[in-house]
This record gives sequence, C-alpha cells and structure tokens, in this order.
Amino acid sequence: MRSTRRFRSHAQNRSLPGCANPPRIALGSLIRSAGHRVQAFESPADFLSRHCHSSNGCLVLDVRLPGMSGLDLQRTLRSAGNAIPIIFITGHGNIPMTVRAMKGGAVEFLPKPVHDQKLLDAVDQALRSNQYSQRHTKELDVLRSRCAALTARERQVLAGILDGKRNKQVAAELGVSEITVKIHRRHVMSKMSAASLAGLVLMVARMSAAGLQPWIPSSESRRNENGEGIDETRERPIGEG
Repeated sequence: MRSTRRFRSHAQNRSLPGCANPPRIALGSLIRSAGHRVQAFESPADFLSRHCHSSNGCLVLDVRLPGMSGLDLQRTLRSAGNAIPIIFITGHGNIPMTVRAMKGGAVEFLPKPVHDQKLLDAVDQALRSNQYSQRHTKELDVLRSRCAALTARERQVLAGILDGKRNKQVAAELGVSEITVKIHRRHVMSKMSAASLAGLVLMVARMSAAGLQPWIPSSESRRNENGEGIDETRERPIGEG
C-alpha cells in the first residue's frame, strides 16, 4: 500500500506492500485519516516492478509477505541503492529479527497489534528522515559538482588550505609564486561558492563526513598524446614572465 501526504509543500509517498487484505485496508484507512495518500501493493514483487527506483516517502511492511519476506525486500532495496525509510510491523518478531531490521536502516519495528498513534508517529518520523536525507544528498551532489570543476592545481592549493598552510608555504611546495597561489585560491573560493574560508572548510567537512574527498589531488603528472609524462607540479606561474 502506497500513500502520500502534503508535507512542507511536497508530496510524500508512503507504501504498504503485502499484509492480508483486511489489515492492509485498515492500515490504509488509518494513514489516510492523517492526511496521507495511500497506495497498496499485492506483494513485494508487485512493489518492486513499479517502484524499485523510487526513494520518495516511506514503506510500511509486514515481516511475513507473499513470495518474499519484508526483511528480504528491505535487503533487495538497499542492495539496489534505495534508501527509502521502512517501518516494520509484525506479530512474529524476535530480537534477532529486530536487530536485522534496524541494522538495515528500519525506522521502527512495531509489534502487532499496532497502536494507531505509534504507527502515525513512525510514519511522520520516516518522512522527516527521508526529506532530510534527500536534501542532504542533493547538497552533497552540488558540492561534488563544484569540486569536479576545480583544476588539478586548484585542488593542490585547496589541499594546502585545508592543511592550514600559508600561501607562501603552498607556493614553495608547488614551486610557483605566492601570487600564483593567491590567484588559484580565489578561483577555488569562487568555484566552490564559498563566501569565507570558514564556509569552505565547512563544505569540505560535510563531504568528509559523507566519505567524499574529491578535492584530494590526483597524480602529479599526466600523459600527453604521445604517452610522455608531463609534470604539472612545476607549471609556469601565473603572472610571471
């Protein structure tokens, strides 16, 4: 069962695959009463055939489903890179099952009979989590794109900035003039859309926390068309003869 609700001006989806029809209908009615739009699915296979690549909204899953268990569906979605929030409900839960679900990123693991308000609270929590996650992912994509626009030299200068080195120190290490480093530094600030050094460091910290380090300089040399090594470390300083 899939449902949506207007949440901060965005339609958010919720799904309820599986469950015997009466419970599924009852849960759908409950979620609708809270202002959500609900879409039901006959089975996990039915859901996967239509929404495997969608990470909007959240899923409400029974552990026991026809053809594939809720836990197996969770694993399938995660393996496909789909991080949609999942709320499990079950009348046959145990500690290992709960641990597995939570390790897989489940928002909640609710025993039957499910208390109405607990389910609705879990749905709201899942939506907030998903909205934050999607916004965070988009912001990281923007930062990654900005880093990709940096030249090899600009990445070297950025690495020096992050190490807390002065322009003069970076210039000496790269074999260029201090004015060259200053120019590259301005380019870095501009391409990263950083209003200040503190803002730049914050951007980098956010990417680092996500396991991203696209600013790390690659090899000091590259190959030209004839396969000859070209040393970029000793490039001609900007503004010098």
